[in-house]
Amino acid sequence: MKLWGGRFEKDTDSLVEDFHSSISFDCRLYKHDIMGSIAHARMLGNIGILTEKETREIIAGLESLLEDIRAGKVEFEVGAEDIHMNIEKLLTERIGDVGKKLHTGRSRNDQVALDLRLFLREEIDKSINLLASLVGTLLNLASDHMETWMPGYTHLQKAQPVTLAHHLLAYVQMFLRDMERFKDTRRRLNVSPLGSGALAGTTYPLRREEVAAELGFEGITLNSLDGVSDRDFALEFLADAAILMMHLSRLCEELILWSSGEFSFIELDDAYATGSSIMPQKKNPDVAELVRGKTGRVYGDLITLLTVMKGLPLAYNKDMQEDKECVFDAVDTIQKSLLVMEPMLRTMKVNTSVMANEAKKGFTNATDLADYLTKKNIPFREAHAIVGKLVLECSKKNCGLEDLTLEELKNASPVFEQDVYQAISLERCIQARNIPGGPAPEAVREAIKKSRELLQQMSNNS
Repeated sequence: MKLWGGRFEKDTDSLVEDFHSSISFDCRLYKHDIMGSIAHARMLGNIGILTEKETREIIAGLESLLEDIRAGKVEFEVGAEDIHMNIEKLLTERIGDVGKKLHTGRSRNDQVALDLRLFLREEIDKSINLLASLVGTLLNLASDHMETWMPGYTHLQKAQPVTLAHHLLAYVQMFLRDMERFKDTRRRLNVSPLGSGALAGTTYPLRREEVAAELGFEGITLNSLDGVSDRDFALEFLADAAILMMHLSRLCEELILWSSGEFSFIELDDAYATGSSIMPQKKNPDVAELVRGKTGRVYGDLITLLTVMKGLPLAYNKDMQEDKECVFDAVDTIQKSLLVMEPMLRTMKVNTSVMANEAKKGFTNATDLADYLTKKNIPFREAHAIVGKLVLECSKKNCGLEDLTLEELKNASPVFEQDVYQAISLERCIQARNIPGGPAPEAVREAIKKSRELLQQMSNNS
């Protein structure tokens, strides 16, 4: 007999029962469902809906059920549809009819909204901690490579010289913003919907704030319709997750390029690479490729829930059962990706000499040469044209700007002097950019310091 079966004359068709059931995936919410049920039962006892004895029996039954589920001693039934009805059914079997009183003043609609909020709050905290570890590793790498010269790129063409530290700090900023987004989402979702009932609240004098406080929420939802039909918090999490994966994917794309023979900037540790079944020489960056690939599934998770929610009238609709699998998948994907990214970065070998040699190629000092001319009172556009012609000349001669003789430079502009060679040296090009946010070691050192402070601040507040 279904817990809702009083109105029906026929049993649910077996195909419908299987199609309708969510226990195969929402069983993952068992802990959160029981936590919410314990708080609800305690509140029912406090307002006299349950006797002290009934309250104790229900709470004890729920606690023992939680232990048994954790120990793998419990099997859920497809026929009981979902985790909420499975828990109630199992509880009633254990403690008798008093278990049937647990659902007083509550609906599965506000129950599932509560469970998902509890789940996401917990998983966001885990994700923030994993992100913090990744950021810490990137900051350590940056500290080790403040004078590791490398080419900076635009359009994947050599542009200007930077340091590896400066390059890595760009990702540090991205991931710190990701942490902020998760924390902001957590703050918004941290309100309790329990007490919203099916859609219109309840006639019982529930102490919603009391339950919310016990469960660690900062407040309660202020509208019962919104309380049961809102999935903004899940969508916001999925959007945060998608942006995080985009950042991870960009980093992985660079690791993949840098580990290729054409770049040879880095070598990934053997533990984070794979070989070929036919080509003995291969060392493939499969881990980075998988993270890049898994980005697509998290994007899909976001689009899935956006599409589910876009046409739903208030309040709850069965479509919303589809919210869980995409949320679960995104949680698992980002956490697995973060878990593998941190040691992959920590153990990679940086080929500093290769990076430095490549930084000297591609006329990465051309902008500095133009700046040299502007400091000699030549308008920038004229300076740009002069340097452009010199680059063309060097391209034909297969040499660098620093390889031109002073006479050749003076033929282009009489303002050139011997000091030009120092001005366009690789080290000078980087060290001269000593402004906040720039690649000069002093600026990078300050950026690392501020980033560590921000990381510590966010970690303490999590």
